[in-house]
Amino acid sequence: MMPPFRRAIGYLLPLAGALLVAGCTAGPNFTPPAAPATRHYTKGGDDITAGAQHVVPGQRVAVEWWRAFHSPRLDRVVTMALAGNDGLAAARATLAQARAETQAATGALWPHISTAATAGRQKYGKSLFGPSDVVIPPFTYYTAGPQVSYLLDLAGGARRAVEERGALARMRSFEADALRLSVTGDVVARAFAIASARAELAVIHRIVAADRKTVSLVVEARAAGSATVTDLLSAESQLARDQTLEPPLQQQLGEATRALSILTGRAPADWQPPAFTFADFRLPAALPLSLPSELVRGRPDIMAAQARLHAASAAIGVAAARLYPSLTLSADTTQQALMVGHLFNPAANAWALAAGLTAPIFEGGRLRAEKRAAVAGYQAALADYRQTVLRSFGQVADVLRALVHDDQEMRAQRHALDTAAAALRVARISYRAGDTGILSVLDAERQYNQADLATTRVRARRFQDTALLYLALGGGLLPARG
Repeated sequence: MMPPFRRAIGYLLPLAGALLVAGCTAGPNFTPPAAPATRHYTKGGDDITAGAQHVVPGQRVAVEWWRAFHSPRLDRVVTMALAGNDGLAAARATLAQARAETQAATGALWPHISTAATAGRQKYGKSLFGPSDVVIPPFTYYTAGPQVSYLLDLAGGARRAVEERGALARMRSFEADALRLSVTGDVVARAFAIASARAELAVIHRIVAADRKTVSLVVEARAAGSATVTDLLSAESQLARDQTLEPPLQQQLGEATRALSILTGRAPADWQPPAFTFADFRLPAALPLSLPSELVRGRPDIMAAQARLHAASAAIGVAAARLYPSLTLSADTTQQALMVGHLFNPAANAWALAAGLTAPIFEGGRLRAEKRAAVAGYQAALADYRQTVLRSFGQVADVLRALVHDDQEMRAQRHALDTAAAALRVARISYRAGDTGILSVLDAERQYNQADLATTRVRARRFQDTALLYLALGGGLLPARG
């Protein structure tokens, strides 16, 4: 003879299967938004050449994009940051939490099985049996047995809840990718800032040294009666102005150095990054340029916005499912006895089978308002997604134009530097020939150093803008995951 518990389960399973087949999933099925039809980032096309650099449309960014600068010292610091950054560690833990919550949510799709055991003492009242002489004395009882319950997901609310959790977990994954991209970008930017500050400081030191020599010569000329107090004050004033250029650069150097320490998860007092110079880097000639249709499927902030949109779509289904009835099936088999020794034998068998139906009738408009709120949340998420896509296209376009302008400015500055160098050569030749004084030579030196300083700043900006292009393209996270 079939045990009673197995008979109960046998009754439940066909009923559950029939109801599930008849059920549906409330809410819309999510479809990712179509990629924008545009094929270019800038008006007139993206086949841009910026001097020694040119873009390669359709080429994807390498995952370890920072290696394009061919700097082993930079590679080591980036590796340290990826391993030691506390923000990335927090993002990984948050992602693990979201995935665990998704797994927990799937538990609602399965039957719940538990077991229970009870020992109790009970006394029935005399009036329980009406006008009767029956008196049941107090007794001790024992029960033990498994219990099964199953919430039939008729409207698909539980499935939509799992879908929502899964989308949120993917959102956390892409947010972690975006943070990784941000950390690597910050490391590269700080390394360039260190190189730039060191290069500018070297030029400032040459300028200040030339100013001091000028002051000394004016002092000697004044002692000889060939210079005035005004000449001396002018030279000293120029020296004072140029000396003010050094403290901000020292502050910039210190901030970049300390920021790199923190990015790698180390205290600034315990670790110093390499003393980067521009000699540590090589400007990449061929620049990858992902197509717009690929960018929207791989840039982490866009993919995070899409996952958030997916979660908002699933939330509509969760809210809509609450408007429909829910059915719970339960079954249990129990051993009941007045003595422990009488448990677990056929005479102690007892079982129960039940189906519970609940349906909303009046909730004061709460459930429909929750569904309207979910729909509005989806519309907001859709607008945020579209804005994120447009903003990303704008960032790529801005960087592409910046690279062109950097090249134009670099050519102009190099021309100015060459002109200043030629003027300095002429001044030195004239001085050796006795046709001009030393002050003219020093002024030419100062003009050359100023042109060298401006060239150094443009060079730094060109490196920074090149790195920004890799970041704007998603930093090598293509193709999309999840």
